[in-house]
This record gives sequence, structure tokens and C-alpha cells, in this order.
Amino acid sequence: MQRHGQRPYQRYALEANQSGTHLATFRAIARKYPHKQPAEILRDLVAGTPGSEGKWFAAAKDAGLFDIAVELANASPTDPRTLTRAARDFAETQPAFALAAGLAALRWMSTGYGYEITAADVLDAYTATTRAATTAGADVECIKTQIRDWVTGPTHSNPFMKSILTHQLAI
Repeated sequence: MQRHGQRPYQRYALEANQSGTHLATFRAIARKYPHKQPAEILRDLVAGTPGSEGKWFAAAKDAGLFDIAVELANASPTDPRTLTRAARDFAETQPAFALAAGLAALRWMSTGYGYEITAADVLDAYTATTRAATTAGADVECIKTQIRDWVTGPTHSNPFMKSILTHQLAI
């Protein structure tokens, strides 16, 4: 037997609460259905928008669902600037999350994703990522190697990023 309110949630939650951003949509639904766990709402929203998983990254981060946020950021293109802000803002309090967000930002940039990515965007992402790596106790040289491989690798080399990070990565 379904709980009262379950059927309207399943049928109308996403459609009736669609907002200007995915984060605003998530917040509206979470407010309207307080009996639902944030992770459940997020899973339902992601399932209802296949191919747009990365667009729910900010909602997962905002809800403190850091593991889910990382999964979403790696599942489909996610705005590199949003990922870089997360890497910068959480480097001290959630360093593993910040490192994963920063790496995702750099990986998406290396594939050419992101609207009018500038040199400052690349450097911000790199700086936030290496800072998070240090705080997380990760091997920074290993992280640099991973970034170098993305920028210079045979699969998807990125001359723009390579020119910006030449000094940092000793290319």
C-alpha cells in the first residue's frame, strides 16, 4: 500500500516544481515533500532526466550528499566552473570531495566541455585541485601525472590547457 502523498509525488513532483536551475528544482521538491529523504529525491530527479546527471551535482553538494555529487559529476558533463568552486570551497572541510570535484573540472575541461573556458578558469581549477590533494593527503605528483595525461594524452589532448599548465606540470 502506498503512503498518502506518494502517488502525487511520483506523478507530479518534477513537472510541477521545475525551476530555473536543477538546484532550485531539488530545493522546491525537498520543501514540498519533507517526508522524503534528500537522497531519494535526488535519485528520482536523476532518473527522470537521463543523460543530465552532472546537472544535479550542485543539488547533491548542497544536500551534503558528497559521494553522490562526485558520481554525478563523473557520469555526464558538469559545468567546470561549478566543480572548481566546489573544489575551492570544500578543500579544508571535505578534501576528498574537493579533490574529486577539481579533478572532474579539469577532466571535463580537457575534453573541451565548458562555456568559454579561460586561462584563469584552468588555473583556478588546477590550484583548487592541488590544494585539495595536499589537504586530503593525496600524492600530488600522482595527481599532476593524471592531469598531464589528460592534457597531452592520445585520447583527447588539449593544446589550450597544455599551454596554460606547461609550467605547473613540467610538460
